[in-house]
Amino acid sequence: MLNDTLTSLFERDLNKVIKELELYQAEHNIWRIEKNIANSAGNLVLHLIGNLNTYIGKEIGGTDYVRNRELEFSLKNIPREELIAKLNATVAVIKTSLKLLTAEDMGKAYPILVLSETTSYEYFLVHLLSHLDYHLGQINYHRRLLE
Repeated sequence: MLNDTLTSLFERDLNKVIKELELYQAEHNIWRIEKNIANSAGNLVLHLIGNLNTYIGKEIGGTDYVRNRELEFSLKNIPREELIAKLNATVAVIKTSLKLLTAEDMGKAYPILVLSETTSYEYFLVHLLSHLDYHLGQINYHRRLLE
């Protein structure tokens, strides 16, 4: 079933984000921006946590998550271990939430308009996975550029 595949891919790629955070030799570099680098790895991680907890946890799983998107890009210097704990909690929320969807649900309209037009759960979840992977690539590149 698609939600099992998506759950597996979200878990795999969020674990890759965790691995990237662990690979920073100097923890302060997680929050470093330089020249034309607009976002630190830390802020990208906070953004992914907010994004996934909102669109999967809250909207599908019914959690009480409240997103503050501005803080995702303005908070700084959260310890690496706290970021990792939040990522692990996000994996757990995704696993619980996606179990609630049936194959029939995947073809239904996602309950809120996020993109320019209404999408199905299936389309939007694939979009969220590609969004995660886009930022995972940025985090990887950020780490390699700075260290």
